[in-house]
Amino acid sequence: MIKRFSTLYAGQVDLDATGFEGTPVNERWFDNDRLATPLATAEAMAKIMDRAGFDTLWLAEHHFQREGYECIPNIPLLAVHLAGKTQRLRFGCGFNITPMWHPLRLAEDYAVADILTGGRVRFGVGRGYHSREVETLGAPILDQDANRELFEEQVELILKALHEPSFSHQGKHYTIPPRVPYRGYELEEITLVPRPQHPVECWQPIVSASERGMEFMVRNGIKGLVGGGAAVGGARRSLIEAWRERLARYGRETELGGDLILGFSVYVCDSEEEAIKRITPFVEEHQKMFGPLGFAGPLSDEQVEMLADPKRARKAGLPTARDQLEAGSWLCGPAERIAERLLEVQAAYPGLEEVMVGQPVGTPREVICEQLELFSTRVMPILKRG
Repeated sequence: MIKRFSTLYAGQVDLDATGFEGTPVNERWFDNDRLATPLATAEAMAKIMDRAGFDTLWLAEHHFQREGYECIPNIPLLAVHLAGKTQRLRFGCGFNITPMWHPLRLAEDYAVADILTGGRVRFGVGRGYHSREVETLGAPILDQDANRELFEEQVELILKALHEPSFSHQGKHYTIPPRVPYRGYELEEITLVPRPQHPVECWQPIVSASERGMEFMVRNGIKGLVGGGAAVGGARRSLIEAWRERLARYGRETELGGDLILGFSVYVCDSEEEAIKRITPFVEEHQKMFGPLGFAGPLSDEQVEMLADPKRARKAGLPTARDQLEAGSWLCGPAERIAERLLEVQAAYPGLEEVMVGQPVGTPREVICEQLELFSTRVMPILKRG
């Protein structure tokens, strides 16, 4: 049963000239004052969500984005600030891009955030997808196998550090602690100081849904987010069934949808047709940004080139806003219709407890805040009556 609603904010500035005919992504370059505005947007969202009864504001970590699409470089730091501005809202790391961190520094930062916020920060990890940021910060991403190998070792080390009173680790990339003398003895184990004072849950996006990826998550007790952020297309039943089967292999029996968050893009207004008209520039801007990164399905080199050209982008053959609505990744129109669709999702996945609702990169602050208000006042009451 759906018990909680959350949203994801990737950290975009308010963009000018959005849509296929608007400014090409690589031609956007905002000044520092503009690139800092997402911090204020996150605060505005947090205050609305705290008052309106949402559970979690998920935030995305990214770096060096002068184009203005994803401008939050440190989630735990921002979460501590936002917790001081709110009363009960939680903040999700959606996601800490682990290969860009030393794993023990990430574990320490999260532990401090957990303590300072009274347990209101939810931990999450991801492998990354921007070559500019991952490779610049010293980790592989062009070599996907090397990236996954590094990520998996890092996550296992982080979880060990967060949960065990003392630990050691020997792997391909890390020897923790190094075998060095310290104050008259040789190091054999260390302790993370401080460790979290509240239960730690770990989340990870399910994008490719590879056998290896899901096996790693289930083996390490990591929960999954499907359909949020850049992964468009809505949740697939076959993926959700495969997830439950993997949980069962490791002794965790759940109803369908258990240990998952399902994400949908949402736009509340008087009709589906009006919604499609209003969201089309946001959908197109999202495709311009993320299509070349692989999040709009497989694209040919020609399609990628067309997306960068305002005169040709509309002919690149990408799914329209209507297509995405029909595919189930968008919920649009009157509140009653959106609630009806979510009740159908609840019936199909009785183990599902959390749904993420929001808008894609390209959506301005005013619209994001308006939609949070509309969803909380028009859709959530219907769902509570259920």
